[in-house]
Amino acid sequence: MENLKTDTELKRDVIDVASPQKDIMDTSKPTDADIERISSEVVSQIKTIYDPEIPVDIYELGLIYKVELEDDRTLKVDMTLTAPGCPVAGEMPIWVHDACIMIDGVRKVEVDMVFDPPWTPDLMSDEARLELNMF
Repeated sequence: MENLKTDTELKRDVIDVASPQKDIMDTSKPTDADIERISSEVVSQIKTIYDPEIPVDIYELGLIYKVELEDDRTLKVDMTLTAPGCPVAGEMPIWVHDACIMIDGVRKVEVDMVFDPPWTPDLMSDEARLELNMF
């Protein structure tokens, strides 16, 4: 029997092929100041990405579960979708990758799609609830 790749593995392959790692000079371990700056820029960049069906950015929707900067300057992002059948499920991780790879000091970005825990409206920020009149 063939070794079949999961959807997550296929998406990671697409992300890696679409945007190879950056070639940056600084490969040193990030300082606390680097981590603070990069974290702020990650949030700013991710807030530019919108679910096409919902007029709120994916950060405020609560679709970003984890962002971690490794010592080798690899940025790891765990994210989810509002629904597993989302029509842009294959594209959204690429959007996140492309938004984050341009941040100075990030060498590589790995985006993993996770569904545990499943997304619920409880994960939205107050800003998102206000925008969607969900109070």
